[in-house]
Amino acid sequence: MTDTASLRALALVCSLKPSPAPSSSDLIARQILGELGKHGVTGDVVRVVDHDVRPGVEVDMGEGDQWPAIREQVMAADILVVSTPTWVGHMSSVAQRVLERLDGELSETDDSGRPEVTGKVAVVSVVGNEDGAHKIVADLFQGLDDIGFTIPAQGSTYWNDQAMGGTDYKDLDETPEAVASTTATLAENAAHLARALKAQPYPGR
Repeated sequence: MTDTASLRALALVCSLKPSPAPSSSDLIARQILGELGKHGVTGDVVRVVDHDVRPGVEVDMGEGDQWPAIREQVMAADILVVSTPTWVGHMSSVAQRVLERLDGELSETDDSGRPEVTGKVAVVSVVGNEDGAHKIVADLFQGLDDIGFTIPAQGSTYWNDQAMGGTDYKDLDETPEAVASTTATLAENAAHLARALKAQPYPGR
């Protein structure tokens, strides 16, 4: 670690399982935060399904909606981690809802007319006992980029079981070296990019 300037990360875990059920998506998100910690980044985890996040594309969907409290944590973070399981080849419905609620940021702009999340970094993790990770990463990155987040080089990490398998990531005896290495690279690049953007923000219009 060459620069210890403080950064914060928030991991939105998009498991369908409420706490405290064991979750592969939660595990890999915490592994990302652990690697980010080596680069001076502190972080928190929110399991989205534990909160009443209403459907919609506004930052606040009214009485009872708990997204605004999560949004406050997103806005306080320099790095957003979105971690999702794979269901029938797609991101979870919870991850899709997160994207839909983040879409509200397109209407929340700064003095230059850019979304307020401009300058924040986003990374993605995907786990599943079926294939689909590359497609899920592509869909999430496209949405997050449209919303205003910046994607670092090699900004995703994932694990899939073998074809037609049934093993979960959380049930592995140890993290595969390829996954651990990819997660470490993600963290290093994300921290570097977030620090660079904080030091030299995007120019205003």
